[in-house]
Amino acid sequence: MTAKGNPPVTFAVAASETQNVNVTVLPCFGLTEGSFITARKMWGKMMQDGQFDRENFNIGPSMPSSPGETLCAAVSASAWVEPHGKCTIAFALAWSSPKIKFSKGSSYHRRYTKFYGISERAAVDLVHDALTNYKHWEEEIEKWQSPILEDIRLPEWYKFTLFNELYFLVAGGTVWIDSSSPSADVKSDQDPPIKVESKNIKVTEAEMNCRHSTGFEHTSTSGCNSSTGVGLKQNGSSTIPRKKRSCKHFSHHLKTEDQLDGNEDVGRFLYLEGVEYIMWCTYDVHFYASFALLELFPKIELNIQRDFAKAVLSEDGRKVKFLAEGNYGIRKVRGAVPHDLGTHDPWNEMNAYNIHDTSKWKDLNSKFVLQVYRDFAATGDMAFGIEVWPAVRTAMEYMEQFDRDDDGLIENDGFPDQTYDAWTVHGVSAYCGCLWLAALQAAAAMAQRLGDKFFAETCKTKFFSAKSAFEKKLWNGSYFNYDSGSSSNSKSIQADQLAGQWYTSSSGLGPIFDEFKTRSSLQKIFDFNVMKVKGGRMGAVNGMHPNGKVDESCMQSREVWTGVTYAVAANMLLAGMEEEAFTTAEGIFIAGWSEEGFGYWFQTPEGWATNGHYRSLIYMRPLAIWSMQWVLSPPKAIIEAPKINMMDRIVISPATFSLSLPETRVRKIANKTACFGNSSLQCTC
Repeated sequence: MTAKGNPPVTFAVAASETQNVNVTVLPCFGLTEGSFITARKMWGKMMQDGQFDRENFNIGPSMPSSPGETLCAAVSASAWVEPHGKCTIAFALAWSSPKIKFSKGSSYHRRYTKFYGISERAAVDLVHDALTNYKHWEEEIEKWQSPILEDIRLPEWYKFTLFNELYFLVAGGTVWIDSSSPSADVKSDQDPPIKVESKNIKVTEAEMNCRHSTGFEHTSTSGCNSSTGVGLKQNGSSTIPRKKRSCKHFSHHLKTEDQLDGNEDVGRFLYLEGVEYIMWCTYDVHFYASFALLELFPKIELNIQRDFAKAVLSEDGRKVKFLAEGNYGIRKVRGAVPHDLGTHDPWNEMNAYNIHDTSKWKDLNSKFVLQVYRDFAATGDMAFGIEVWPAVRTAMEYMEQFDRDDDGLIENDGFPDQTYDAWTVHGVSAYCGCLWLAALQAAAAMAQRLGDKFFAETCKTKFFSAKSAFEKKLWNGSYFNYDSGSSSNSKSIQADQLAGQWYTSSSGLGPIFDEFKTRSSLQKIFDFNVMKVKGGRMGAVNGMHPNGKVDESCMQSREVWTGVTYAVAANMLLAGMEEEAFTTAEGIFIAGWSEEGFGYWFQTPEGWATNGHYRSLIYMRPLAIWSMQWVLSPPKAIIEAPKINMMDRIVISPATFSLSLPETRVRKIANKTACFGNSSLQCTC
């Protein structure tokens, strides 16, 4: 048993008995003198006999521990070894804690319970399977790694770092639950709701039922019959009234989850931003890290996007104080992508981050659209695309409020309103503006593939207007200025200025800017942000003045961010700058992983200053190294994507003026001939 009513945990230790290996066990002993069998007696027995008593196998399972008591168990394996001979003895340790309980009371069963059950005896089955299967597992791991390890074109340090950065997927506070089997003490739909006014948490206008892989849209003028008090279920899914509705269902022809293949359900997944920033699935950082999940666990990655798609369409009216400005706002605004899925009650209480009001951030919504399109294009999962499309449209329409001069381009608001949350931005910014341009392109491409031609045309119109404004306001002949303001750092060279270009190219879309501007900007970043910092042996500093001095305007401008450096390197690979790319990324290896570095092995921080002082150990963003591998070995769907710019396939109609459709329009989706994979959708208004 564990303290403070937390879920129990059971351990099992075992050894593999063979013809030459004899195994004995001691099921229970204690560390204190009051124990029936003490540790002293256990070691005495081993020194005297070299093994435990065989009859111990008949004792049965050990009893649960009492409060304050520490239980121990031991397994012994002995063998005869001939002179100069060899003998392999395999031991295994397993533990089972089937329930995960969050601090505000929500409990879930972990993913493995789908296969091993929730019994305390599951640890025995786990340790047995480990001993009987570990050789096969090792073979499969080697089969997976070998193509990369044996690729003579790749530097050795890169191979080393690529696989080792994956440590975060298990060390990063990972929670993987079985979505089909909530814990018995999870509140049901009939239980009293969370202590929140029902009017404060709601899903309005566009709703999705992610559990059944369907979604639909309606508006207040469409004649839908619905009851009031729409809220959040305890498992985090949006509730919708059970009564029949008169509105048309978006993707009503899709199969529900119950009709899909059983292996489509891979549970729900959480991982922390870092061990110092305890927020689940921090989205502005997942933007960088998600390449690892998409490459290795694509169904998990799609489910994370489904969770955020559902969140986009929800609203939580509970009041929150934002620390930086000292003002109050609501926890979650409809249409805004949340910063994170929460801390104390993930899925149900999002946006644990409360330094700034992230509903006013300028990068989150663009990052959502870009990630969704990349995942949609890479997996070819049409059902996923249809399911999340209402959220994509809503996220894009939400951003219109930040285009204050009607040039199609969003503006920042004079505070750190993006992932660089200590680095103030004024007016149009290279980072958020480029992300917005990329999001317009991705939304247009996705709308085209799903048959929403009106929205595709709208996004294309916006794109061309916004691109013109972006280049006019920020391009200085060799790179894009940090922002269009008049501050001392407005002309700084930001390492991450082409983040949007990185994503569109990684998704098989055409370039946002012409080749000269892209390569010129990346070369400037390499020459200044990389090579002028310790000769390129630390990575890319976030900000650099054009005079070659590090931008010291804030903590984050003068830091080297490990994950951003990997992303910049991936962008260089996409631009054909292979030598510069590997030199840039190698700086992170030298400083973080090599023997001459700072010793951050298996705890890669968010960043470090030029003196090597770190911030936030064991951080999510460095998983972005897998975006480099994504470029070096792209999925088939990306390789075979049309080589023409998707923007050229969309015809603009003269009537296209705004991102938003009039409220009276109802979209009807029907089957059509093959366009993406074997099917696509036609939209008629």
